[in-house]
Amino acid sequence: MRGAVLIAGTTSDAGKSAVVAGICRWLARRGVSVAPFKAQNMSNNSVVTPDGGEIGRAQAAQAFACGIAPSVDLNPVLLKPGSDRTSQVVVRGRADGQVSALSYRHRTAALAEVVTASLADLRSRYDVVVCEGAGSPAEINLRATDLANMGLARRSELPVLVVGDIDRGGVLAHLFGTLAVLDPADQTAIAGFVINKFRGDPRLLDPGLEQLRGLTGRPTLGVLPFADGLWLDAEDSLSAVGDGVLGRPAPPRGEQWLRVSVVRFPRISNATDAEALACEPGVAVRYVTEPSRIADTDVVVLPGSKATVADLAWLRSSGMADAVLAHAAAGRPVLGICGGYQMLGRTIADPDGVEAAPGTRVDGLGLLDLEIAFDPNKHLGNPTGTAWGETVTGYEIHHGRVRRSGEPGLVGDEGSDRGHVLGTHWHGIAENDGFRRLLLTRLAAEAGRRGFAVAEDTSFAAERTRQADLLADLVEHHLDTSSLEHVIRHGAPADLPVLGSGLAASRP
Repeated sequence: MRGAVLIAGTTSDAGKSAVVAGICRWLARRGVSVAPFKAQNMSNNSVVTPDGGEIGRAQAAQAFACGIAPSVDLNPVLLKPGSDRTSQVVVRGRADGQVSALSYRHRTAALAEVVTASLADLRSRYDVVVCEGAGSPAEINLRATDLANMGLARRSELPVLVVGDIDRGGVLAHLFGTLAVLDPADQTAIAGFVINKFRGDPRLLDPGLEQLRGLTGRPTLGVLPFADGLWLDAEDSLSAVGDGVLGRPAPPRGEQWLRVSVVRFPRISNATDAEALACEPGVAVRYVTEPSRIADTDVVVLPGSKATVADLAWLRSSGMADAVLAHAAAGRPVLGICGGYQMLGRTIADPDGVEAAPGTRVDGLGLLDLEIAFDPNKHLGNPTGTAWGETVTGYEIHHGRVRRSGEPGLVGDEGSDRGHVLGTHWHGIAENDGFRRLLLTRLAAEAGRRGFAVAEDTSFAAERTRQADLLADLVEHHLDTSSLEHVIRHGAPADLPVLGSGLAASRP
């Protein structure tokens, strides 16, 4: 089996990443050599690959589903928003300047060559490449500079399946409208549709799907049910439910719960650091944005940030900083990771204007004896160390460097350990099962939760494998896999009808 397919979506968060991971896992379980690909991602949730570059977290999760190591080839362009109008550009794993929404257009022609070459290389090395679009192909105002949707499909001759999220409502109109606004040549690449997150009896949809096929000439390859247990490796902490709870907490093994509040900064990055904590029975992890949520929690986590100085200012203006300080003053634990770790120190300086105005110097929260200075050169790494007798691996993505620290290290000589206030630049440390159990035991003791007990049989890697297999099961049991395989092998049918559209015809 050889070929490729592009999974597009009617909207952001329609389920493209999950569908790609599910198809990848389904193919890998059948012995097919498969790789994921996202030409351009916009996310502050990223990882460091073994080849030393930075890519979107979703593509690393998809690589895991394929059974391959993540690499910069899987996500050649990554945009990391630092504000509502500017983003850092990461090209093949390395930071390459800042852009605005308008100035980025001037770079897309050169980046298109990078993207096309990366995809061609993957296709030469793998039997199948499953590509993920970005946002929606119906963003016709961006079509001329598109790197990841119909621009990629046309340049690389990819068939396209469009995913719609029925949980949002109006999915049939979304699918029809996405096709209708495209230029005729773009429409011919759309081979069919997939409906995601359906609750109930799918037979109720059948009349609508038949009408959609009659209107568009395209089949719906399947209806994926809403899967309550999917929440790992989500983009930008969107997987929190209800009052912000992450995942579905399992009952405690001991007599007490441990309540963990993760501050959701406006520019939160690598929010997935909290997911490994949420895998533990009896640990309820929630994202919080207002002070009252901290008043009744056991542990506060300050996660990473793409705009550390700005997010620290928000922490103060929102009243959250006072709540964190009161929490620490009461002797209850605070954990800072990367940008959150930097905020816990005494000062943050940005002499070269990496994230703030050149020459910026601000006071931190003062909970750690630490001075931070930003370096224009981003530090990337996959370090290994020892903490509390356990081997710990993680990854580093940061401009902030420790200029001075009067604190003992948390992992080896890295980070800070001040008893109830802890911090590190390393992401992913809680994914180490032995260290996580020691960390949670200590945090529970500092919080006075003597009745909390860790589960010795919890495996974060096993949970990630379970979720990848769950996605593959959804594909196997709810998609027309014969038709999917035909699309991958042979592309979109040559005789697909084109819908008339004044919108598409008016595009310059």
